[in-house]
Amino acid sequence: MKPTVILVHGAWHNGKGFAHLQEELKALGIPSQTVDLTSVGTADQTLGDMYSDAALLREVIAGVDGDCVVLGHSYGGLVITEATAGAKKVKKLIYMTAFMLDASETLYAACGSVDPDWWQVAPDQSRLTANTPENVFYNTCTTEVTSAAVKELRTQSLPSFNQPITQVGWKEIPSSYIICELDNAIPLFAQEAMSDRATEVVRMKTDHSPFLSAPAELAGVIAGLI
Repeated sequence: MKPTVILVHGAWHNGKGFAHLQEELKALGIPSQTVDLTSVGTADQTLGDMYSDAALLREVIAGVDGDCVVLGHSYGGLVITEATAGAKKVKKLIYMTAFMLDASETLYAACGSVDPDWWQVAPDQSRLTANTPENVFYNTCTTEVTSAAVKELRTQSLPSFNQPITQVGWKEIPSSYIICELDNAIPLFAQEAMSDRATEVVRMKTDHSPFLSAPAELAGVIAGLI
């Protein structure tokens, strides 16, 4: 029986974005499920943070029947790192153009402690909005796919970007890093530097969102990794 792949989305996104990828994984006989993180929500919702995201993921892992592989996209890399230390069911971690950080490191520091020009901080400092997502996240997607994806974007908890990793799952569990060479969100040099921590590295010529721009190719990559 193949392990269940748990798909953990990045900042501003939600689990619905993985729908096409899940169809492709199903066609390959690979079960999967998604998680909707607490740190993402509409402007009128109270948001969680990185630690509550990790607590949620631990609950999801505990509920899986059998072994699992956990894939984190972008910010989701922090969540899978924090959540999986000591998780015996997890047989592999996959970082997909994701933040693969060590203990005490934060996403904000990994970004050079500088706000990129494509995100906007709310006046109350509670959350972030992604600007120009078409070019940042979806630059190799079709216009139709991009339009649908942008409509699904939410706000992101600002504290989640400043909270340090306290537990490091990738030091215990074999890991793979998928470098996306045409990514406009996480620069290639940053992906390559973080991928040095992984057990193995593969590359795709896609944007930040291969689950939308190349779902069939990505499913094949995942199948090969697991």
